[in-house]
Amino acid sequence: MKTQNQILVSPLVSALILAPMDGITDAPMRAVQGETGAFTFAVSEFLRVSIEAIPRKVFYRDVPELCTGGMTPTGLPVQVQILGGDPERMAISALTACRAGAKGIDLNFGCPAPTVNRHDGGASLLRHPQRIREIIAAVREAVPFEIPVSAKMRLGWDSIEAIHENADMAQEGGASWLTIHARTRVQGYQPPVYWKPIGEVRERLTIPVVANGDIWTLEDFLRCREMTGCHHFMIGRSALANPALPHRIAHELGIGKNEQGNEKAETAFDWVLLLSRLVEYTRFYEDKVPMHTVRRLKQWLKLAANHGGFTRFDEVKRLETVEELFACLSASEGENSGKE
Repeated sequence: MKTQNQILVSPLVSALILAPMDGITDAPMRAVQGETGAFTFAVSEFLRVSIEAIPRKVFYRDVPELCTGGMTPTGLPVQVQILGGDPERMAISALTACRAGAKGIDLNFGCPAPTVNRHDGGASLLRHPQRIREIIAAVREAVPFEIPVSAKMRLGWDSIEAIHENADMAQEGGASWLTIHARTRVQGYQPPVYWKPIGEVRERLTIPVVANGDIWTLEDFLRCREMTGCHHFMIGRSALANPALPHRIAHELGIGKNEQGNEKAETAFDWVLLLSRLVEYTRFYEDKVPMHTVRRLKQWLKLAANHGGFTRFDEVKRLETVEELFACLSASEGENSGKE
């Protein structure tokens, strides 16, 4: 077991980070993605700091990896992300997370959800650069010096030019690195993405910059790298839609830990195997497979289907149990193999 902090974005070493996605990249999904050997570390779904600081038991509930050294069962380090607008409560929550075992803290200034923004969280802070600096500085001062404190933000609320001042404030506040999603809050997840401003920020800042947003294919990654000059990248939805993509990007970055996986990435991936692993890790964390698990499996398949990674969603979308879904997928695979 390595003793150094493995949640680190260094100017000297490339990184591929699994993005936080609320309701999607929970602990079981992080464990599945950790099996690929492609990711440097993952960022947890955000924990919201509201009228009170987050208690330790909530960190253990939502980021159970804290009970196992801050890593998934598959060895993927997990950074804890928190979201809120009050510097003092954010600082207390971050310190609580560290005392619970967090090896890194990420601050969310990018969530575009209206319910979050109406309550002074996420991307709403992009309209208040000084507050971004104050929040980061408060957290940085509160947590041990060896714990990295990073920030994730969008280009701005409604203007891509806002990223320059907001990024400066993040650096002034003491952020260890900055992840930038290449859209504004007003855009949500609509095209286009603007990678060029990320490169402009990277050239000015002295801290590492992580590029994020619409890296759906290896070709997208190569264009993003060319336009931004970044050595660090974060992907989320695309990793689920195309499970081969993380391997290919990691190979390009020279950081892949699973060479066998990189070879497999050139072949069709086995959805039955992937979904089975998600069920197994769900059982690992919850001691049972909840009734809603079939919805989780179909959620993953629908995301893949929307981006060409799965072609049989019509066959499974109305199935009501995990057993029915696996039977359908296994039968389809048997038919396909019989045609070869």
